[in-house]
Amino acid sequence: MNSRHLSESTEMYLKAIAELSDHDAVAVARMAERLSVTPVSVNEMMRRLGEQGLVSHTPYKGVTLTKKGREAACNVLRRQRLWECFLHDHLKIDWSQIYEFACSLEHATAPEVTEALATFLGHPKTCPRGNPIPGLDGSFEPLGGIALSEAEVGATVRVLAVSATATDVLKYLQERNILPTRELEILEAAPMQGPLTLRVGNKEVVLGLSLAEFVIVK
Repeated sequence: MNSRHLSESTEMYLKAIAELSDHDAVAVARMAERLSVTPVSVNEMMRRLGEQGLVSHTPYKGVTLTKKGREAACNVLRRQRLWECFLHDHLKIDWSQIYEFACSLEHATAPEVTEALATFLGHPKTCPRGNPIPGLDGSFEPLGGIALSEAEVGATVRVLAVSATATDVLKYLQERNILPTRELEILEAAPMQGPLTLRVGNKEVVLGLSLAEFVIVK
């Protein structure tokens, strides 16, 4: 779907829903937190996107993308994640900063530029954070992993992707070497929703459950 006619704010909302959803409805409160806006603002935008046939909003349950909305969201994700590859692999921008910079570029990228960029990069399947890059038709291979917060104590897992988008969170994980392809051993899970103790290489790292939810492992 050519989403050139969509506003930047519309694209941001659609992308946020796609990033937060896993075939489940996304709560308005989660979207407000992700986009740093009020729930009232989210509800108003969802009303407008619903009128455009881009989302389906069920009160007290959340928001899901329609077929039209998912096509548009995948188009934005394709642009953004291709830019992540270019910024990281060719401009050597720090891993923790590429999402933020790519977000600035995605809204100003014409379809012709997007496809030229994909060709230049060799049509990568994943971005440097490990997340799948939708194809031109919007399709992509699901990661198939689980959140690190759901892994069992004693298991050794490999990081498939990091779904975090905030630069400070990405920097925190990078400093602890919790990156795609790294192996982690889960040594301990503190009770009462306490943090995980991990072995990363030859170091022990303590990671809170809320951050562990951003780390997709297998």
